[in-house]
Amino acid sequence: MVHQLRKAQKQDCPRLLELVKELAEYEKAPQEVTVSIEEFEEAGFGSNPVWEAYIIEIEGNIEAMALYYTRYSTWKGRRIYLEDIIVTDKHRGKGFGKLLFEKVLQISKDNGYSGLVWQVLDWNEPALNFYRKYKAEFDKGWLNGSITNN
Repeated sequence: MVHQLRKAQKQDCPRLLELVKELAEYEKAPQEVTVSIEEFEEAGFGSNPVWEAYIIEIEGNIEAMALYYTRYSTWKGRRIYLEDIIVTDKHRGKGFGKLLFEKVLQISKDNGYSGLVWQVLDWNEPALNFYRKYKAEFDKGWLNGSITNN
């Protein structure tokens, strides 16, 4: 199966947002995706981009993505926050998630960052098992907080 790993471009945004919605369905929270395509494009490719992404194309179709950004930890310094790795259902288990994860991990190393962080749902055993292969550590005792501006 011929595939191409490349950096995402603005014209990829509609498909990337489709993948985000597919992930939300899988995570049983489709109503939580409220970002518009305009906001998504501006945030990635506007005058002050806040995210970057790599994608995997298979036969000209985007079938996987990893979206990330730089964050700052007062304890650890600069780190990459991996927002999402998404692989379409029909292409899971073929190593594409591994390619994307390792690409983002390498970017964090190449930039001299102190590491890579992400979140995973506690019931998502396939993802947990994937990250355990990298000897990932999972925080205990931390709760996620958020405020939504209406």
